Amino acid sequence: MATASLLEIFASGAGAASTILAAMAAVALLEVAIPLRARGRWSRAHLGPNLALTFVTFATQTLFGAALLAALFRLQGSGLGVLRLLPLPSLAADLVAVLALDLSFYASHVAMHASPLLWRFHRVHHSDPSVDVTTTIRQHPGESVIRYAFLAAFACALGVSPAAFAAYRLAVALSGLAEHANVRVPAGLDAALSLVVTWPTLHKVHHSRDARFTNTNYGNLVSWWDRLFRTFTPAIHGRNVAYGLEGLDGAAQQTTAGLLAMPFRGASAGVKILQDRAVPQA
Repeated sequence: MATASLLEIFASGAGAASTILAAMAAVALLEVAIPLRARGRWSRAHLGPNLALTFVTFATQTLFGAALLAALFRLQGSGLGVLRLLPLPSLAADLVAVLALDLSFYASHVAMHASPLLWRFHRVHHSDPSVDVTTTIRQHPGESVIRYAFLAAFACALGVSPAAFAAYRLAVALSGLAEHANVRVPAGLDAALSLVVTWPTLHKVHHSRDARFTNTNYGNLVSWWDRLFRTFTPAIHGRNVAYGLEGLDGAAQQTTAGLLAMPFRGASAGVKILQDRAVPQA
């Protein structure tokens, strides 16, 4: 791929990061206006580490995203990929691609809860004792590797267009901001939205300390995968859950350095390996 095209990819990544940061600031203002929960000690303490990991994630995912986009441009030029074998208009193919990439997100998320090794990295995100918009991109770099491995497998096999991939990555980031936002909405609206999307409260269930709840509601863009694979818990259960993971509330663990070291220490702390779910569905 030409150097100019690579520069365009990096520039688009920087533009997406700016859009996400602006959206994060807007959501933070909304959290002040209509909070789901009052701000507490952890709301202030987690801000610095969460923002630090946000910028680390931006850096790592810009690199991974650029590499995957370059691969997708090459596939597009060669005409390879399952979607290119189907008689679909380009718009329909892109919509199928976005849904398929969202399924890859669901699959990687379930895998990170099922595997003790992968969970070590994902628990950095789950260990936040106060979930709000800054929790969204609180991820360990190792988790970015895991997620992009799944994305690359799905995207390359399907021959997803670069445009569809870029649109999905931006949509999934903005959806993540909405589903982690500490924002209160009427219960009826919450239930109606959860028929399609995972915000504003449906995903809060997933951040519960109770493993029965933690191991549900894995989806990001749509709630359909959780409904299809029977990992769905209604949004009403996310309004008053206890956030975080047992054994990972220590002040030293919740620093930027502590979070980056977390996958390599205390293997038994915060264990939430996939198990049978017995959560009320009403």
